[in-house]
Amino acid sequence: MRSEKSGAPALSRRGRAAAVAAVLGAALAAATAFAANTTANAQDANTADTEVDISQEADLIVAADGSGTHTSVQEAVDAASPGFTILVRPGTYQGNVTVPSDKTGLTLVGESGNAEDVVITDNRCAACDNGDGGTWGTTGSASVTLNGGDFTALDLTFENAYDEAANGNSQAVAVKVNGDKMVFENVRFLGNQDTLYANSPSETEAGRQYYKDCYVEGDVDFIFGRGTAVFDDCTIHSLDRGSDSNNGYITAASTDLSQEYGYLFTGCTLTSDAADGSVYLGRPWPAGGSESARGQVLYRDCDLGAHIRDDPWTDMSGLSWRDARLSEYQNTGEGAGVNDDRPQMSDDQAAGYQPENYLSGDDGWNPITE
Repeated sequence: MRSEKSGAPALSRRGRAAAVAAVLGAALAAATAFAANTTANAQDANTADTEVDISQEADLIVAADGSGTHTSVQEAVDAASPGFTILVRPGTYQGNVTVPSDKTGLTLVGESGNAEDVVITDNRCAACDNGDGGTWGTTGSASVTLNGGDFTALDLTFENAYDEAANGNSQAVAVKVNGDKMVFENVRFLGNQDTLYANSPSETEAGRQYYKDCYVEGDVDFIFGRGTAVFDDCTIHSLDRGSDSNNGYITAASTDLSQEYGYLFTGCTLTSDAADGSVYLGRPWPAGGSESARGQVLYRDCDLGAHIRDDPWTDMSGLSWRDARLSEYQNTGEGAGVNDDRPQMSDDQAAGYQPENYLSGDDGWNPITE
């Protein structure tokens, strides 16, 4: 989490989001009602949240109706300086969005606090025509690409609207995360295959990511990549592909052997309308045939629905799941179990695989909120 302005009390991300909405609401109302309402509106802004620091204001506002500073998210990103906060008003915003690597410290906040009210979406697939005589490929299919580090998203939805049922199976990424120290709170990620590409700047860099109270849905490998990510109290929803035996794979981690930590799911709920015993927890992705990509995934203290298979891990592209680093710890629910195909961490091992172990790195980063 970025340090707060000098002299100001530290704010939670939720407090900062409330501050943005309260301050901007008061300012806009004051502009129209002028002197008669100025005092009342200022008081409302000051009392909207006990943690609000009035100095925390959005720098840019995205509004489809033209009432903000910009009408598209990409326009606001292009205009932003490092450290800017961008408030997004309710609406559906079509079009690809890229945050470049030099735009660090950006915060993207949905105004209403309801993630469903702000949808940032595009419709590309890996096999789709890119208009230049080729196809988009997996990376090019991403609706949103986040290269700038120290990024925060609150209270909004990222979507790839590619219709797999109508147009055929293909990778279609909603978000590709490449930066380090990335935070997502109350954010929805919607897609089918390859929904969330939780990656890193390079094979030897962790690309730390923290997902709190988020919702991620998809079917095949819908959380994948080489990043180091913690999913804390999230809902992971597997879509029903209509099969009685194989409705997909949640993860396809490609964690490099130089990185101890890959994906941690802690206190998450795994849901689905798919047939019982038809969804895998994951498979290890040897990205590009890498000899050192040996995915690390741990599900701990999670509630596993009945859709999870009794043999929840499987091979991928010639890489045996047993040669990767895939395990569970103290899961519950109808899909939980212990057998020879479900490696379990011991208490001593699990003590070293807490959220802070995944995220602290060399700089002690700690974005974790209650």
